[in-house]
Amino acid sequence: MTDRARVYQSMGMLFRFHAFPVDTMGKFCLVEAVVPPGQGAPPNHHAGETEAFYILSGEVTFEIEGVARTAGEGSFVSVPDGAVHSFRVVGPNPARILVLNAPGHMHEQFFTQTGEPVAPETTLPGPMDGPPDVARILAVAAASGMTILPPA
Repeated sequence: MTDRARVYQSMGMLFRFHAFPVDTMGKFCLVEAVVPPGQGAPPNHHAGETEAFYILSGEVTFEIEGVARTAGEGSFVSVPDGAVHSFRVVGPNPARILVLNAPGHMHEQFFTQTGEPVAPETTLPGPMDGPPDVARILAVAAASGMTILPPA
């Protein structure tokens, strides 16, 4: 296991890396995300990186290739390699989501480079210091092999 920072705040969400790809012989990345109500990921896609979500708590609406699905605690949602997908937390409470990316290098790069390390004991995201730097987020996404699309 690497001894680098494992908890990051990015775009109003908290990401706790339980396993970086280096910890899993390059096979996957396992992240726990805490996402406030109304927050989520815009439409995006990434060839070569499979993604799956397990909802620990809260309620999340996913859209995958134009098909919407709401998932609650105990639900598993898989995103096929390269599929356009997005998600948004619905309801009054934050959602806690386990995110599995394989092989995970793309997501490790994206969230560690768009985020700021925070104390390991942090359990909720803090307030954002203003609007996200969209140009920087898009540049980091492109550099990591991810494409972020405008919202529909």
